[in-house]
Amino acid sequence: MNKGRLGSALGVIAMLSACGGGDTGGGGGFTTNPTPTPTPTPTPTPTACSLRDRQTWAAGQLREWYLFPETLPASLDPAPYSTVEAYIDALTATARAQRRDRFFTYLTSIEDEDAYYESGASAGFGFRLSTDTAQRRVIVSEAFESTPALSAGIDRGTEILAIGTSTATLRGVSDIIASEGSAGVTNALGASTAGVSRAFRISDAAGTRTITMAKAEYDLTPVSTRYGAKVIDDGGRKVGYVNLRTFISTADPALRSAFADFRAQGVTNIIVDLRYNGGGLVSIAGLFGDLLGRDRFTSDVLSYTVYRPEKSSENETRNFRTQPQSVAPNRIAFIGTGGTASASELVINAFIPYLHTRAALIGTNTYGKPVGQIALDRAACDDRLRVVAFATQNSARQGDYYDGLATKVEASCQAADDLTRPLGDPQEQSIARALDFLAGRSCAPIVGAAAAPGLRTTANRLELLTPERPTTAQREAPGSF
Repeated sequence: MNKGRLGSALGVIAMLSACGGGDTGGGGGFTTNPTPTPTPTPTPTPTACSLRDRQTWAAGQLREWYLFPETLPASLDPAPYSTVEAYIDALTATARAQRRDRFFTYLTSIEDEDAYYESGASAGFGFRLSTDTAQRRVIVSEAFESTPALSAGIDRGTEILAIGTSTATLRGVSDIIASEGSAGVTNALGASTAGVSRAFRISDAAGTRTITMAKAEYDLTPVSTRYGAKVIDDGGRKVGYVNLRTFISTADPALRSAFADFRAQGVTNIIVDLRYNGGGLVSIAGLFGDLLGRDRFTSDVLSYTVYRPEKSSENETRNFRTQPQSVAPNRIAFIGTGGTASASELVINAFIPYLHTRAALIGTNTYGKPVGQIALDRAACDDRLRVVAFATQNSARQGDYYDGLATKVEASCQAADDLTRPLGDPQEQSIARALDFLAGRSCAPIVGAAAAPGLRTTANRLELLTPERPTTAQREAPGSF
């Protein structure tokens, strides 16, 4: 059994994932693959998937694997809780109150999660939404390739003015937020099921118009084919730009291709744009670190994975592994926001001890999730319990960034998420500040870092829209619908 996969009876993947429901915070997953010796799952019986049986099973897994066992109640009657999810919330309430587990422990579908991590498969309109609840607005932060949204002409900066099940039932977004908050917008968008149709009144540079779209199944492209990787000319200096949406398996060839181009062009200054990246597979986080670590020795530590004392046999040290496409950056500008979490934060944190002031956080504070989940499976019920079971640390054993990385990095530049310009545009505010840092030009540092702004993505009031019970895609690619 290798690191990264649990036994078939117990689980499959470990991940750094952050985006949780019931919190304005974000983050998706940090998935690592420990090698625990699982307790064999009993042969299913007709009652094996009853509510009580599933609740009892979940509680048992938490007591064996949870990173914060001292916070679990000595006993908790599952009877008052009508769902497994509600019971898990109650079991982990103390750790959540301490900001150590902000809905990172949750129940999901084995089938749905596997589909996402293998290819980014999900169902939706294919856009990422931000809300400004004070001004009662919803704006598209990004649209994904080969999706209904982009096909309908919706892209970054498009404002959604009204939503309805048909053009006859359009309801103003301002009214929805005024009466129901951002949750009302999530509800108005409907279930994450292919075929669900909604009418929209939208406004962009082309004017105001009404369209109707149906949700469809699509595979999220982890590195955009439009702007995900490029070389920017900054006054004659070549700067590599790579925007990773999510840490999934299909990111591997895309990242290798991007860095092969950087290496071929002699790029030594790089912008890593993780502003909306909620996390994902630890294996891809390791690859990303390797691609940025051509000048690292194989004895250099990228990250430590640390379980609770009773599970210390699962602890792992991940060293750098130089790849054929690896580059040796002189400086790295990491673009982050409150939607940057987990595996994204692991990559940023890994370079602090090596680059010091030559690595900077650009934008706003990150979410703050230095812990990851393992997958504990019950195939008969299609139940996958994601349990916070390990913490991550960099080579200096630094990993206490529950309030984000802005106070941990040695350099930073405050910047807005400029929705008036495309991602990858050198004049977009976050990218412009990243270029300033790489060129040695002055910038204002990120302030108010301790506030841990959740999924706040700009220097103003915009926040990525997150449902109370997000899908796997919405955890790893926060704001996506």
